[in-house]
Amino acid sequence: MQKIYIFILVLTLASCGGKTQEQVTEESPKDPYYFEYTTEAAPKWTNLFYRKSGWFAADGIFSIPLDGLDKHASNAGKKTLLIFSDTYIGEVENNKPLPGNVMVNNTVAYFKGLTPSEDSISFHYKKSADGSPETFFVPDNPNAKPDQYFWLGDGFINKALDNRLYVFAYHVAMTGPNVFDFELSNVTLLAIDNPESPPFDGYRQIVTPLNIESDSLGNGELGSGVFVNTDWGGASNPDGYIYVYGAIGQDKNLVAARVKPEDFEDFDRWTYWTGNSWSSNIQELGGITNGVSNELSVTPLKDGRYLLIYQIMGISDKVGLQVGQSPVGPFGPINEIWTTPEVNEPPGILPYNAKAHPNISSPGELLISYNTITHDFWNDIQENAHIYRPRFIKLKSEMLK
Repeated sequence: MQKIYIFILVLTLASCGGKTQEQVTEESPKDPYYFEYTTEAAPKWTNLFYRKSGWFAADGIFSIPLDGLDKHASNAGKKTLLIFSDTYIGEVENNKPLPGNVMVNNTVAYFKGLTPSEDSISFHYKKSADGSPETFFVPDNPNAKPDQYFWLGDGFINKALDNRLYVFAYHVAMTGPNVFDFELSNVTLLAIDNPESPPFDGYRQIVTPLNIESDSLGNGELGSGVFVNTDWGGASNPDGYIYVYGAIGQDKNLVAARVKPEDFEDFDRWTYWTGNSWSSNIQELGGITNGVSNELSVTPLKDGRYLLIYQIMGISDKVGLQVGQSPVGPFGPINEIWTTPEVNEPPGILPYNAKAHPNISSPGELLISYNTITHDFWNDIQENAHIYRPRFIKLKSEMLK
Protein backbone atom coordinates (compact mmCIF):
# COMPACT_ATOMS: atom_id res chain seq x y z
CA MET A 1 0.00 0.00 0.00
CA GLN A 2 1.16 3.49 -0.78
CA LYS A 3 0.01 6.02 1.83
CA ILE A 4 0.34 9.74 1.20
CA TYR A 5 -0.77 12.89 2.97
CA ILE A 6 -0.69 15.94 0.74
CA PHE A 7 0.42 19.05 2.58
CA ILE A 8 0.65 21.94 0.15
CA LEU A 9 2.81 24.89 1.18
CA VAL A 10 2.10 27.72 -1.24
CA LEU A 11 3.74 30.55 0.70
CA THR A 12 7.38 31.17 1.37
CA LEU A 13 8.67 30.95 4.91
CA ALA A 14 8.96 34.74 5.03
CA SER A 15 5.37 35.27 4.00
CA CYS A 16 4.29 32.79 6.68
CA GLY A 17 5.71 35.16 9.28
CA GLY A 18 8.49 32.79 10.28
CA LYS A 19 6.22 29.84 11.08
CA THR A 20 7.93 26.52 11.45
CA GLN A 21 7.29 23.70 8.99
CA GLU A 22 5.45 21.81 11.74
CA GLN A 23 3.15 24.75 12.37
CA VAL A 24 2.35 25.13 8.69
CA THR A 25 1.73 21.38 8.39
CA GLU A 26 -0.71 21.45 11.30
CA GLU A 27 -2.71 24.15 9.54
CA SER A 28 -2.45 22.55 6.10
CA PRO A 29 -5.93 20.93 6.14
CA LYS A 30 -7.23 24.50 5.61
CA ASP A 31 -5.33 24.66 2.34
CA PRO A 32 -7.67 24.32 -0.67
CA TYR A 33 -5.45 21.61 -2.17
CA TYR A 34 -5.14 19.46 0.95
CA PHE A 35 -6.33 15.91 0.33
CA GLU A 36 -5.73 12.84 2.48
CA TYR A 37 -5.88 9.40 0.92
CA THR A 38 -4.30 5.98 0.53
CA THR A 39 -3.70 3.95 -2.61
CA GLU A 40 -3.39 0.22 -3.09
CA ALA A 41 -3.33 -2.33 -5.89
CA ALA A 42 -6.66 -3.77 -7.08
CA PRO A 43 -5.60 -7.27 -8.21
CA LYS A 44 -9.12 -8.66 -8.65
CA TRP A 45 -9.86 -5.94 -11.18
CA THR A 46 -6.52 -6.40 -12.94
CA ASN A 47 -7.02 -10.17 -13.16
CA LEU A 48 -10.47 -9.70 -14.68
CA PHE A 49 -8.70 -8.63 -17.88
CA TYR A 50 -6.12 -11.43 -17.80
CA ARG A 51 -7.90 -13.50 -20.43
CA LYS A 52 -7.05 -16.51 -22.57
CA SER A 53 -9.94 -16.82 -25.01
CA GLY A 54 -11.64 -14.35 -27.34
CA TRP A 55 -10.82 -10.82 -26.15
CA PHE A 56 -7.36 -11.10 -24.58
CA ALA A 57 -5.67 -7.69 -24.95
CA ALA A 58 -6.63 -4.06 -25.55
CA ASP A 59 -6.08 -0.45 -24.58
CA GLY A 60 -8.59 2.27 -23.86
CA ILE A 61 -11.14 1.19 -21.22
CA PHE A 62 -13.43 4.12 -20.67
CA SER A 63 -16.40 3.21 -18.45
CA ILE A 64 -19.85 4.62 -19.18
CA PRO A 65 -22.83 4.02 -16.84
CA LEU A 66 -25.79 3.06 -18.98
CA ASP A 67 -28.22 4.78 -16.61
CA GLY A 68 -26.22 8.03 -16.92
CA LEU A 69 -25.44 8.16 -13.18
CA ASP A 70 -21.66 8.38 -12.96
CA LYS A 71 -21.12 7.56 -9.29
CA HIS A 72 -20.87 4.39 -7.26
CA ALA A 73 -23.67 1.95 -7.95
CA SER A 74 -26.67 1.90 -5.63
CA ASN A 75 -27.84 -1.50 -6.79
CA ALA A 76 -26.23 -4.76 -7.84
CA GLY A 77 -27.89 -4.68 -11.24
CA LYS A 78 -26.34 -1.41 -12.44
CA LYS A 79 -24.83 -1.82 -15.92
CA THR A 80 -21.68 -0.20 -17.27
CA LEU A 81 -20.42 -0.09 -20.83
CA LEU A 82 -16.65 -0.46 -21.20
CA ILE A 83 -15.15 0.72 -24.49
CA PHE A 84 -11.75 -0.27 -25.87
CA SER A 85 -9.65 0.73 -28.84
CA ASP A 86 -7.13 -1.60 -30.53
CA THR A 87 -8.02 -5.11 -29.35
CA TYR A 88 -6.58 -8.59 -29.89
CA ILE A 89 -8.94 -11.52 -30.42
CA GLY A 90 -7.81 -15.15 -30.33
CA GLU A 91 -6.83 -18.08 -28.15
CA VAL A 92 -3.93 -18.10 -25.69
CA GLU A 93 -1.89 -21.06 -24.46
CA ASN A 94 1.11 -20.86 -22.13
CA ASN A 95 0.85 -17.04 -22.25
CA LYS A 96 1.28 -16.99 -26.06
CA PRO A 97 -1.43 -16.22 -28.60
CA LEU A 98 -2.05 -19.10 -30.96
CA PRO A 99 -1.67 -18.49 -34.72
CA GLY A 100 -4.69 -16.80 -36.22
CA ASN A 101 -5.09 -14.10 -33.55
CA VAL A 102 -6.17 -10.77 -35.02
CA MET A 103 -6.35 -7.14 -34.00
CA VAL A 104 -9.49 -5.04 -34.48
CA ASN A 105 -9.68 -1.32 -33.75
CA ASN A 106 -12.46 -1.14 -31.19
CA THR A 107 -14.53 -3.46 -29.00
CA VAL A 108 -16.80 -3.21 -25.96
CA ALA A 109 -17.72 -5.07 -22.80
CA TYR A 110 -20.69 -4.91 -20.44
CA PHE A 111 -20.14 -5.00 -16.70
CA LYS A 112 -22.85 -5.54 -14.10
CA GLY A 113 -22.64 -4.41 -10.48
CA LEU A 114 -19.45 -3.65 -8.54
CA THR A 115 -17.78 -7.03 -8.01
CA PRO A 116 -15.07 -8.01 -10.52
CA SER A 117 -15.86 -11.59 -11.49
CA GLU A 118 -16.18 -13.63 -14.68
CA ASP A 119 -19.93 -13.69 -14.19
CA SER A 120 -20.14 -9.89 -14.09
CA ILE A 121 -18.58 -9.10 -17.48
CA SER A 122 -19.13 -10.01 -21.13
CA PHE A 123 -16.92 -8.97 -24.07
CA HIS A 124 -18.22 -8.16 -27.55
CA TYR A 125 -16.71 -7.55 -30.98
CA LYS A 126 -18.32 -7.26 -34.37
CA LYS A 127 -18.36 -10.43 -36.49
CA SER A 128 -18.41 -10.93 -40.23
CA ALA A 129 -20.79 -13.37 -41.91
CA ASP A 130 -18.31 -16.20 -41.32
CA GLY A 131 -17.75 -15.22 -37.68
CA SER A 132 -14.39 -13.51 -38.14
CA PRO A 133 -13.65 -10.56 -35.80
CA GLU A 134 -14.31 -7.11 -37.20
CA THR A 135 -14.26 -3.51 -35.95
CA PHE A 136 -17.49 -1.90 -34.70
CA PHE A 137 -16.80 1.69 -35.73
CA VAL A 138 -14.98 2.64 -38.97
CA PRO A 139 -14.52 6.20 -40.32
CA ASP A 140 -17.30 6.92 -42.82
CA ASN A 141 -17.91 10.66 -42.97
CA PRO A 142 -16.69 13.67 -45.01
CA ASN A 143 -13.40 13.78 -43.07
CA ALA A 144 -12.58 10.09 -43.58
CA LYS A 145 -9.58 9.13 -45.70
CA PRO A 146 -8.39 5.75 -46.99
CA ASP A 147 -6.66 3.48 -44.45
CA GLN A 148 -7.82 5.51 -41.46
CA TYR A 149 -9.37 3.88 -38.43
CA PHE A 150 -10.87 5.04 -35.12
CA TRP A 151 -9.38 5.18 -31.67
CA LEU A 152 -12.13 5.86 -29.16
CA GLY A 153 -12.12 8.64 -26.61
CA ASP A 154 -14.48 9.10 -23.68
CA GLY A 155 -18.27 9.13 -23.87
CA PHE A 156 -21.49 9.36 -21.86
CA ILE A 157 -25.21 8.66 -21.90
CA ASN A 158 -27.08 11.90 -22.63
CA LYS A 159 -30.35 11.78 -20.72
CA ALA A 160 -31.36 15.12 -22.25
CA LEU A 161 -31.27 13.59 -25.76
CA ASP A 162 -33.22 10.34 -25.55
CA ASN A 163 -30.58 8.48 -23.47
CA ARG A 164 -28.31 8.47 -26.51
CA LEU A 165 -24.72 7.30 -26.16
CA TYR A 166 -22.09 9.75 -27.42
CA VAL A 167 -18.48 8.64 -27.89
CA PHE A 168 -15.56 10.64 -29.30
CA ALA A 169 -13.60 8.88 -32.05
CA TYR A 170 -10.22 9.98 -33.40
CA HIS A 171 -9.20 9.49 -37.03
CA VAL A 172 -5.88 7.60 -36.96
CA ALA A 173 -3.48 6.76 -39.77
CA MET A 174 -0.22 4.83 -39.50
CA THR A 175 2.84 6.68 -40.81
CA GLY A 176 5.43 3.91 -40.40
CA PRO A 177 6.07 0.41 -39.05
CA ASN A 178 6.60 1.26 -35.37
CA VAL A 179 4.11 1.44 -32.51
CA PHE A 180 4.28 5.23 -32.26
CA ASP A 181 4.31 5.90 -36.00
CA PHE A 182 0.83 7.36 -36.34
CA GLU A 183 -1.00 10.65 -36.71
CA LEU A 184 -4.43 11.88 -35.63
CA SER A 185 -6.24 14.25 -37.96
CA ASN A 186 -9.90 14.68 -36.99
CA VAL A 187 -12.43 13.99 -34.24
CA THR A 188 -15.78 12.39 -35.03
CA LEU A 189 -18.66 12.18 -32.58
CA LEU A 190 -20.44 8.81 -32.61
CA ALA A 191 -24.16 9.01 -31.76
CA ILE A 192 -25.55 5.60 -30.78
CA ASP A 193 -29.25 5.13 -30.07
CA ASN A 194 -28.98 1.48 -28.96
CA PRO A 195 -26.00 1.35 -26.57
CA GLU A 196 -27.00 -2.04 -25.14
CA SER A 197 -27.32 -3.76 -28.52
CA PRO A 198 -24.07 -4.41 -30.37
CA PRO A 199 -23.18 -4.21 -33.25
CA PHE A 200 -24.91 -0.80 -32.87
CA ASP A 201 -26.51 -0.74 -36.32
CA GLY A 202 -27.72 2.65 -37.43
CA TYR A 203 -25.35 4.78 -35.37
CA ARG A 204 -24.41 8.20 -36.75
CA GLN A 205 -21.02 9.84 -37.33
CA ILE A 206 -21.02 13.59 -36.66
CA VAL A 207 -18.19 15.77 -37.96
CA THR A 208 -16.73 18.04 -35.25
CA PRO A 209 -14.34 21.02 -35.04
CA LEU A 210 -12.55 19.41 -32.07
CA ASN A 211 -9.18 18.78 -33.72
CA ILE A 212 -7.11 21.69 -32.40
CA GLU A 213 -4.20 23.52 -33.99
CA SER A 214 -3.13 26.17 -31.48
CA ASP A 215 -0.18 28.51 -32.08
CA SER A 216 0.40 28.81 -28.34
CA LEU A 217 -0.41 25.32 -27.04
CA GLY A 218 0.21 22.98 -29.97
CA ASN A 219 -1.97 20.43 -31.73
CA GLY A 220 -4.34 17.86 -30.31
CA GLU A 221 -7.93 16.77 -29.82
CA LEU A 222 -10.79 17.17 -27.40
CA GLY A 223 -12.43 13.98 -26.12
CA SER A 224 -9.77 12.73 -23.67
CA GLY A 225 -12.24 12.83 -20.81
CA VAL A 226 -15.88 13.74 -20.19
CA PHE A 227 -17.36 15.06 -16.93
CA VAL A 228 -21.16 15.11 -16.75
CA ASN A 229 -21.79 17.96 -14.31
CA THR A 230 -25.55 17.49 -14.03
CA ASP A 231 -27.93 16.36 -11.32
CA TRP A 232 -28.90 13.27 -13.33
CA GLY A 233 -25.19 12.51 -13.81
CA GLY A 234 -24.71 12.40 -10.04
CA ALA A 235 -22.46 15.48 -9.75
CA SER A 236 -21.97 16.92 -6.26
CA ASN A 237 -22.47 20.56 -7.29
CA PRO A 238 -24.04 20.41 -10.77
CA ASP A 239 -24.01 23.44 -13.04
CA GLY A 240 -25.87 21.63 -15.82
CA TYR A 241 -22.99 21.38 -18.31
CA ILE A 242 -21.11 18.58 -20.03
CA TYR A 243 -17.34 19.19 -19.78
CA VAL A 244 -15.07 17.75 -22.47
CA TYR A 245 -11.31 17.69 -21.98
CA GLY A 246 -8.28 17.33 -24.22
CA ALA A 247 -4.50 17.01 -23.96
CA ILE A 248 -2.71 19.03 -26.63
CA GLY A 249 0.83 19.95 -27.59
CA GLN A 250 4.21 18.53 -26.55
CA ASP A 251 3.64 19.79 -23.00
CA LYS A 252 0.41 17.77 -22.76
CA ASN A 253 -1.67 20.86 -21.96
CA LEU A 254 -5.08 20.21 -20.43
CA VAL A 255 -7.86 22.13 -22.21
CA ALA A 256 -11.63 22.09 -21.77
CA ALA A 257 -14.90 22.84 -23.52
CA ARG A 258 -18.45 22.75 -22.18
CA VAL A 259 -21.99 22.67 -23.50
CA LYS A 260 -25.49 22.05 -22.19
CA PRO A 261 -26.50 18.40 -22.73
CA GLU A 262 -29.51 19.32 -24.88
CA ASP A 263 -27.16 21.22 -27.25
CA PHE A 264 -24.49 18.55 -27.45
CA GLU A 265 -24.71 18.03 -31.23
CA ASP A 266 -24.77 21.77 -31.97
CA PHE A 267 -21.14 22.91 -32.00
CA ASP A 268 -22.21 26.53 -32.40
CA ARG A 269 -23.38 26.26 -28.78
CA TRP A 270 -20.07 24.96 -27.40
CA THR A 271 -17.74 27.24 -25.46
CA TYR A 272 -14.05 26.87 -24.66
CA TRP A 273 -12.09 27.75 -21.53
CA THR A 274 -9.53 30.49 -22.22
CA GLY A 275 -7.89 30.32 -18.81
CA ASN A 276 -10.10 33.13 -17.49
CA SER A 277 -13.52 32.81 -19.10
CA TRP A 278 -15.61 30.88 -21.62
CA SER A 279 -15.38 31.80 -25.31
CA SER A 280 -17.23 30.58 -28.39
CA ASN A 281 -13.91 30.67 -30.31
CA ILE A 282 -12.00 27.38 -30.10
CA GLN A 283 -8.80 29.23 -31.05
CA GLU A 284 -8.94 31.03 -27.71
CA LEU A 285 -8.47 27.81 -25.74
CA GLY A 286 -6.06 28.24 -22.84
CA GLY A 287 -4.11 25.65 -20.90
CA ILE A 288 -5.40 24.67 -17.45
CA THR A 289 -2.40 22.62 -16.36
CA ASN A 290 0.08 20.44 -18.24
CA GLY A 291 1.83 17.08 -18.13
CA VAL A 292 -1.46 15.16 -18.46
CA SER A 293 -2.24 12.06 -20.55
CA ASN A 294 -4.30 11.56 -23.69
CA GLU A 295 -6.91 9.76 -21.60
CA LEU A 296 -7.82 11.16 -18.19
CA SER A 297 -10.67 11.85 -15.79
CA VAL A 298 -12.17 14.61 -13.66
CA THR A 299 -14.18 13.38 -10.65
CA PRO A 300 -16.10 15.49 -8.11
CA LEU A 301 -15.47 15.20 -4.37
CA LYS A 302 -18.31 15.53 -1.90
CA ASP A 303 -16.91 18.86 -0.63
CA GLY A 304 -17.23 20.56 -4.03
CA ARG A 305 -13.66 20.07 -5.22
CA TYR A 306 -12.47 17.89 -8.11
CA LEU A 307 -9.83 15.24 -8.73
CA LEU A 308 -7.92 15.29 -12.01
CA ILE A 309 -6.29 11.88 -12.57
CA TYR A 310 -3.94 10.91 -15.41
CA GLN A 311 -0.62 9.30 -16.32
CA ILE A 312 2.06 11.94 -15.84
CA MET A 313 3.27 13.12 -19.28
CA GLY A 314 1.08 10.50 -20.95
CA ILE A 315 3.54 7.59 -20.76
CA SER A 316 5.46 7.09 -17.50
CA ASP A 317 5.63 4.96 -14.38
CA LYS A 318 3.69 7.56 -12.37
CA VAL A 319 -0.05 8.06 -11.92
CA GLY A 320 -0.76 11.71 -11.12
CA LEU A 321 -3.48 13.49 -9.17
CA GLN A 322 -4.30 17.18 -8.87
CA VAL A 323 -6.99 18.74 -6.69
CA GLY A 324 -9.08 21.44 -8.37
CA GLN A 325 -11.42 24.16 -7.21
CA SER A 326 -13.71 23.81 -10.23
CA PRO A 327 -13.97 21.53 -13.29
CA VAL A 328 -11.46 23.88 -14.98
CA GLY A 329 -9.28 24.53 -11.95
CA PRO A 330 -7.27 26.09 -10.65
CA PHE A 331 -5.61 22.77 -9.89
CA GLY A 332 -2.98 22.32 -7.21
CA PRO A 333 0.44 20.71 -7.60
CA ILE A 334 0.91 17.30 -9.19
CA ASN A 335 0.96 14.44 -6.71
CA GLU A 336 2.43 11.08 -7.70
CA ILE A 337 -0.11 8.71 -6.20
CA TRP A 338 1.22 5.44 -7.66
CA THR A 339 4.42 4.05 -9.13
CA THR A 340 3.52 1.33 -11.61
CA PRO A 341 5.45 -1.90 -10.83
CA GLU A 342 5.09 -3.18 -14.41
CA VAL A 343 7.97 -0.95 -15.59
CA ASN A 344 10.32 -3.49 -14.00
CA GLU A 345 8.88 -6.34 -16.03
CA PRO A 346 10.37 -7.54 -19.32
CA PRO A 347 10.26 -6.75 -22.20
CA GLY A 348 10.10 -3.09 -21.14
CA ILE A 349 6.51 -2.31 -20.15
CA LEU A 350 5.27 1.25 -20.77
CA PRO A 351 2.31 2.38 -18.60
CA TYR A 352 -0.01 5.07 -19.99
CA ASN A 353 -3.41 6.81 -19.90
CA ALA A 354 -4.54 6.49 -16.27
CA LYS A 355 -8.11 7.51 -15.44
CA ALA A 356 -10.77 7.02 -12.76
CA HIS A 357 -14.00 4.99 -12.94
CA PRO A 358 -16.42 6.36 -10.30
CA ASN A 359 -19.39 4.37 -11.59
CA ILE A 360 -17.77 1.02 -10.73
CA SER A 361 -16.11 2.23 -7.53
CA SER A 362 -17.25 1.33 -4.04
CA PRO A 363 -18.19 4.07 -1.53
CA GLY A 364 -15.06 5.70 -0.14
CA GLU A 365 -12.97 4.45 -3.05
CA LEU A 366 -12.06 5.52 -6.56
CA LEU A 367 -11.09 2.76 -8.99
CA ILE A 368 -8.29 3.87 -11.33
CA SER A 369 -6.99 2.09 -14.42
CA TYR A 370 -3.91 2.48 -16.56
CA ASN A 371 -2.81 0.59 -19.66
CA THR A 372 0.46 -1.07 -20.59
CA ILE A 373 2.29 -1.52 -23.90
CA THR A 374 5.89 -1.90 -25.17
CA HIS A 375 8.04 -0.19 -27.80
CA ASP A 376 8.08 -3.38 -29.89
CA PHE A 377 4.46 -4.17 -29.17
CA TRP A 378 3.65 -5.84 -32.49
CA ASN A 379 6.24 -8.55 -31.89
CA ASP A 380 6.23 -8.65 -28.08
CA ILE A 381 2.54 -9.50 -27.83
CA GLN A 382 3.09 -12.63 -29.92
CA GLU A 383 5.48 -13.82 -27.18
CA ASN A 384 3.44 -12.59 -24.20
CA ALA A 385 -0.30 -12.14 -24.69
CA HIS A 386 -0.75 -10.26 -21.43
CA ILE A 387 1.50 -7.21 -21.82
CA TYR A 388 -1.29 -5.13 -23.36
CA ARG A 389 -4.24 -4.69 -21.01
CA PRO A 390 -5.69 -2.53 -18.22
CA ARG A 391 -4.21 -2.59 -14.70
CA PHE A 392 -6.04 -1.21 -11.66
CA ILE A 393 -5.46 0.50 -8.34
CA LYS A 394 -7.80 1.92 -5.69
CA LEU A 395 -7.64 5.36 -4.13
CA LYS A 396 -9.38 5.59 -0.77
CA SER A 397 -10.53 8.76 0.97
CA GLU A 398 -13.22 10.04 3.30
CA MET A 399 -13.96 12.68 0.64
CA LEU A 400 -15.19 9.92 -1.71
CA LYS A 401 -17.94 8.56 0.54
